[in-house]
Amino acid sequence: MLGDPLPGLTVPQMNQFLDGKNAFMMVQSVEAGLGPIFNGVSCVACHSAPVPGGGSAINTTRFGRSVSGRFDPLISLGGSQLHQFAINPAAMELLPGLANVVAQRNSTPIFGLGLIEAIPDSTIIANRRTFGNDQIDGRVGMVTDVVTRRRMVGRFGWKSQHATLLSFSADAYQNEMGITNRYFPAENAPNGNFNLLNQFDTRIDPEDVGVGQPMPAYESVAHFMRLLGPPPVVPQVAPPVTPPTTVSRLTTTASKLTTTVAKPITIVAQPNTAEGRILFSTVGCAQCHTPMLRTGFNPVAALNFKDVWLYSDLLLHKMGSLADGIVQADANGNEFRTPPLWGARFSAPYLHDGRAPTIDAAIRAHDGEGRLVKERYQRLTPAQQKFLTDFVLSL
Repeated sequence: MLGDPLPGLTVPQMNQFLDGKNAFMMVQSVEAGLGPIFNGVSCVACHSAPVPGGGSAINTTRFGRSVSGRFDPLISLGGSQLHQFAINPAAMELLPGLANVVAQRNSTPIFGLGLIEAIPDSTIIANRRTFGNDQIDGRVGMVTDVVTRRRMVGRFGWKSQHATLLSFSADAYQNEMGITNRYFPAENAPNGNFNLLNQFDTRIDPEDVGVGQPMPAYESVAHFMRLLGPPPVVPQVAPPVTPPTTVSRLTTTASKLTTTVAKPITIVAQPNTAEGRILFSTVGCAQCHTPMLRTGFNPVAALNFKDVWLYSDLLLHKMGSLADGIVQADANGNEFRTPPLWGARFSAPYLHDGRAPTIDAAIRAHDGEGRLVKERYQRLTPAQQKFLTDFVLSL
């Protein structure tokens, strides 16, 4: 079920999953290093719908300045991320007047990320293809991973800015909660004001060093993400005559068998979406939303040589009018990583800024390399369009 660990974990791995989930849900305090500026007090604050590990409608703000086609992240003014909260009102960040590029970033689900991490770089690189007739030419986003210090294929984040879950988690602790760590040891100064930082930063950096703990919280959260299962596929059968089964989810909040009952999740079997699957391919959606990639050798048996039905090529694509103008890692201001479509029924709203309330709206907003596919979709009959969107919602 949604939110469950990968099947086949060993007892030690299950303990890592449960401990990581506890860290993921833990509310941070100023004493623990929160702030002085931050976007949330816990990981689950932005990744909660419909269960811990999901996405949400919460957005964060990125900004910068573009002059003659050159992007300046305005680092001296706190860019390129604007923080929504502060431990003291005097430290609150404001959007700098120099910023002429402002973008929203929607919180995404983290289900199945361990499987995505386990896909070899070589597989992603080899899958890169040029579809000349549709003007689709995705490219691999390469990043220097702060953990391994190697050039690797980026695969996490809207701009493929991270290659590993440990760097992804460590970055989130620093940039979303203001908790520094060995990989990101520098505190964020409110709008770049180091006088304010010195006034309100009361802890010695790095703050999350794991003293008295088996491991730092950001590392434990990385284990949770790595071992969290992918979204379950909706059974593609005829609609049931009887009411759908409601599944109650017991959420383990710690490895000491403490449980709380989360909101029940109703999973409804969808009508047969075979025609939608065919349309998804013939219209051209599968050119970027590659249905399946495969993991390589992995010491974790649950990740070893597995088919990953993520529906993404994990490549960067030019998206035309959808561009947010933010240059990040290896991605230009008009590029985004193809978002995986698995679990789409749980992850509304859609697109990088959450502007699309439905899959139909998200497709109609496609531009750039996705423009011709979008136009092909628009020429389908309303019934065919529903077949296709129903198929996406079944993934």
